[in-house]
Amino acid sequence: MAQLGLIGLGKMGFNMRERLRGAGHEVVGYDRNPDVTDSTSLEDLVSKLDGPRIVWIMVPAGEPTRQTVAELGNLLSEGDLVIDGGNSKYTDDRINADLLAAKKIGYLDCGVSGGVWGKDNGYGLMVGGAASDVEKAMPIFDALRPEGPREEGFSHAGAVGSGHYAKMIHNGIEYGMMQAFAEGFELLEAAKVVENVPAVIKGWQRGTVVRSWLLDLLVRALDEDPELDDLEGYVEDSGEGRWTLEEAINNAVPAPVISAALFARFASRQEDSAAMRAVAALRNQFGGHSVKKVGG
Repeated sequence: MAQLGLIGLGKMGFNMRERLRGAGHEVVGYDRNPDVTDSTSLEDLVSKLDGPRIVWIMVPAGEPTRQTVAELGNLLSEGDLVIDGGNSKYTDDRINADLLAAKKIGYLDCGVSGGVWGKDNGYGLMVGGAASDVEKAMPIFDALRPEGPREEGFSHAGAVGSGHYAKMIHNGIEYGMMQAFAEGFELLEAAKVVENVPAVIKGWQRGTVVRSWLLDLLVRALDEDPELDDLEGYVEDSGEGRWTLEEAINNAVPAPVISAALFARFASRQEDSAAMRAVAALRNQFGGHSVKKVGG
C-alpha cells in the first residue's frame, strides 16, 4: 500500500482519490472546499504524510500550480517527490523541477487523460522525469492507469517536461477528432438524406475504422438529446490546442486539421463576427450582392 498527498479535489482530483482508495492506497487530500478536503492546509497535509513523501498536484495550470510547487518546496524534505498532474505547459516543468532540485526534492510531470470517466475506466498517464522517481511512484501510477498491460495506458515519455508535452499533443489531436465528428454530424443533419442520424452514428461503433471512445461519447450525447438542441454551440479551449500550434510553428510542422479545429472553437464564441461583416461589405461593394442590415 502506498501513501499519497493529493492537492486539488475538483472533478478529476476527487475521482482520482476515490480510485486510489479503492485500490487500497492511503490518500490525504487538500482542497479549499471544506466539504471534500481531508486537511486544513498544505502544512497540515504534509504533516499527515510519512517520509519519503509523494505529493500529487491537480490544480489549474499556470500561476496556481507554480505557487503550489513553491510552497511545497518550503514544506517538504530531501527525498520527497512532487508530481504535477495538471495541464501545465511543458516549459513550466523545468522551472518547477529546478526549484525543487535545489532542495533535493524530486519532480515528475504527468499528463492525465480520462476525464470524469477515469474513476471507473482508469486514466491514460504520460510521465516525464527521472526513471528513479517514476519507479518510486509506480504503485500510484499502476492504480490510476487502466487495467491490462502497463504499456497500454501508461508511458514514461522521457525527461522532465516530456509528459506534459505528450499530453499537449494528445489534446491537439483530440481537438481535430472532435471537430471531424462534429462536422460529420452537422452534414448528416443538414443533407436530409439520412432519416435517422443518431442510428447511423451509433452503427459506426462496431466494425468501422472511426470507432473510438470519442464516438461512444457522441452516441451517449445523442441518446440524451438526439438533435443536440439543448446545447449552445459555444466551445471553450483550455490552452493545449494553442500550445500545440505554437509547437507546430516552432518546428515547421504542418498542422491544418488541429489549427482548423482550434479556430472553429474561436468562431463558436462569436455572436457577431467582424470578419464576416467585412466579407459581406466587400461582396456588396464589388458585386452588389445583397446584405442583411442590423434590425432589418
